Amino acid sequence: MVAHSYFLNHDPKQLARMTPYAPLATLIAAACLREHGHGVQLFDATFAPDVDAFARMLDQTRPSVVALMEDNFNFLTKMCTVRRREDAMAMIALARARGCRIAVNSPDSTDQPALYIVAGADAVILGEGEAGLVELAGRWAADRNARLDDIAGLALPGLGSQLRKARPRPVQHDLDRLPLPAWDLVDAAAYRDAWTARHGRFSWNMATSRGCPYVCNWCAKPTFGRGYEQRSAQSVAQELALLKQTVAPDHIWFADDIFGLTPEWLRAFAAEVRRLDVRLPFLMQSRANLMRPEAVDALAEAGAEEVWLGVESGSQKILDLMEKGTGIDMVREATRRLKARGIRACWFIQLGYPGESWDDLTATRNLICEERPDDIGVSVAYPLPGTRFHKLVRAQLGARHNWEDSDDLAMLFQGTFETGFYRMVRDLLHDEVRSGRRNDRRWALLGREGLKHRSDRPITLAAGS
Repeated sequence: MVAHSYFLNHDPKQLARMTPYAPLATLIAAACLREHGHGVQLFDATFAPDVDAFARMLDQTRPSVVALMEDNFNFLTKMCTVRRREDAMAMIALARARGCRIAVNSPDSTDQPALYIVAGADAVILGEGEAGLVELAGRWAADRNARLDDIAGLALPGLGSQLRKARPRPVQHDLDRLPLPAWDLVDAAAYRDAWTARHGRFSWNMATSRGCPYVCNWCAKPTFGRGYEQRSAQSVAQELALLKQTVAPDHIWFADDIFGLTPEWLRAFAAEVRRLDVRLPFLMQSRANLMRPEAVDALAEAGAEEVWLGVESGSQKILDLMEKGTGIDMVREATRRLKARGIRACWFIQLGYPGESWDDLTATRNLICEERPDDIGVSVAYPLPGTRFHKLVRAQLGARHNWEDSDDLAMLFQGTFETGFYRMVRDLLHDEVRSGRRNDRRWALLGREGLKHRSDRPITLAAGS
């Protein structure tokens, strides 16, 4: 059985939004197992009420192996909220009590494998999961007590609380050789009903690449790393064609960290979409520096409806501290180019990065008001293990290292202001974008309110520190 631990019912913000996507990485792992002759079942937690549903499926199907393969393409997986980890641990315990062999693969288990081994997992697959899972499943099929130390990329139980780690597994190259996701295992009708009831159309997810070559110091890449592996444009267009025949979505979300790194790939993709007549409106993520004229033209031709840019801040000082590698003028140009081609330009904004002052927040707000992105997503700086940012603020972290759910927006380190203040800034920015109007009086009042919410010992960082 392959499974994941994201229960939509346990995430109030996402439940209210109702934009659920099938667990893409989980379905690719299932397809890889099938390709190697294994019988596979799926427990899709998305619409399940709680872990009791998982227990019932275990009792009904009695799998010999349970692989908790989280959807590593989804940003909600990378956040690893407290509730999600608790659900994963509960699922491990339920499978363990029934005598199943248990493998786990996720950003959180890659960062902290000992937590999952102590919880009862027999193996944690570090980084990319498919190849390691196939080898592990084959070994257990032959002998459930087989030694696993020679399988690359595993963390295994050691003596006491110690871990044994095998040699690292090479990065997955030639992504075109991977099978398409096992769409038939998931209840596509449930996703269709949820989407159409709330939004009037049905969106589905795909991935064309893995990794990101940029070095923003707050961005965690525990699964795919800092390389960039990309499928061919032909392969992606062919998957679109098969999706149209089978799942029949009205819209696509490309879940890549960066979709279409080069104009050359984007032009090839647009040509394949036109050749196969598989144009669908789509949403994707990218960076301001990549939105060159030829790239935006190709995106428009291929069907891009909405592009989310990692803008983060309207202060160049903060962008430099983040090692973002972009400039404010790039953001302005990218936003204007997208809008000129009829593509919605949306921004990710990050508040509370160390060293951010009220003047920096004001610069961010001014940039938003001047360029008028079609939508924004607002978060606060979130120290994820394995990042340079996490190392810089680690001494400031208390007992709590994770948000409770995706709407928490808690400051986990000593920023310039406290959590409640950043929530007020978020709400004002959202209101101004939705209304299309500045509210200078409210912003001035918020500035005065900020004096009451200043932290006692904010961290400040020098660029390159």
